[in-house]
Amino acid sequence: MNVIEVRDLRRVYRRPRTSLTAPGTRVEALRGVSFDLPRQSRFGVVGESGSGKSTLIRLLAALDKPSSGTISFQGKDITALPERRLKFLRRELQVVFQDPMGSLDPRMRVRDIICEPLVAQGHSDPGGRLKELLDAVGLPRQAADRFPHQFSGGQRQRISIARALAPNPSVLVADEPVSALDVSVRAQILNLLADLVERFSLTLVFVSHDLSVVRHVCDTVAVMRSGEIVEMGKAEDIYEAPQHSYTRELIAAVPTLRTAMRRFA
Repeated sequence: MNVIEVRDLRRVYRRPRTSLTAPGTRVEALRGVSFDLPRQSRFGVVGESGSGKSTLIRLLAALDKPSSGTISFQGKDITALPERRLKFLRRELQVVFQDPMGSLDPRMRVRDIICEPLVAQGHSDPGGRLKELLDAVGLPRQAADRFPHQFSGGQRQRISIARALAPNPSVLVADEPVSALDVSVRAQILNLLADLVERFSLTLVFVSHDLSVVRHVCDTVAVMRSGEIVEMGKAEDIYEAPQHSYTRELIAAVPTLRTAMRRFA
C-alpha cells in the first residue's frame, strides 16, 4: 500500500512586479511531479539548489498549496484540506530540518521541546516517552534539563530527530539533515536515521543535494532538475548506471579521494 501518492504536482509563484505596467514574472517551482511512496520505503530526493526539492517537501507536509495536481496521504486527498482538518497529518508526518538551531526554540529546555507535541496530543506519559526518545537518539537523560545552545550541532540534530519522533509518526521527512554538520558527525546522524527508520518502521523521505549521502540511506531515488523529476529508480541502479546526463553530472560532482589527489598531481 502506498502511504503517499503524488500526481502531476505543479507549483507556480509570481514574483513582485518591477513595473507599474507589467505583471510580475511567473516562476514554475514544480512542473508535473508524480510518484508513489510505498509504506516503510526510503525515498531520496536529489538535486541542486533551485531544483524544487524544498517546494516539494512543503507541499507534502501541507505547509503550502499546489497550483494544480493532487497529493494523497494514506488514501486521503490532502490537496485542498483546510488546516483544521489536517490534524491527522501533523501527527503522522514529521519533518527534520537542515538547521537544528533554527528549528529549536532557544528559550525552551530539551524536555519541553520534545514533550510539546505529546502534551498537545494529551499523551498519558510524556515523561516516559521522553526517556525512550533520548535513549533512542543516543542522548543522556540529563540532557532533558539543558537548552539547545548548550549542545553541539550533531547533538542538536539528535534533539530535532527526537522531537520529530515524539508523536509517533508513520512518515519522517528529512530535509538536508546533515549538510550543516561536520563530516565526522554526518556519518553518525545518517546511521542513526537508518537505525531509527528500521526500528520504528518509518517511511522516510530524505532530501539532499549529495547523491552519495542519499545512496547511504535510501532504496529509491528521484533526481530533480528545474522542478521536474528527470530520473527515478533504485538507488544502486541510478548511482552505478545513471541514464540522464544531469544525474551523471551530480555523480561526477561528488568529491572522492581519487579526484582530490588529482589536484595535487
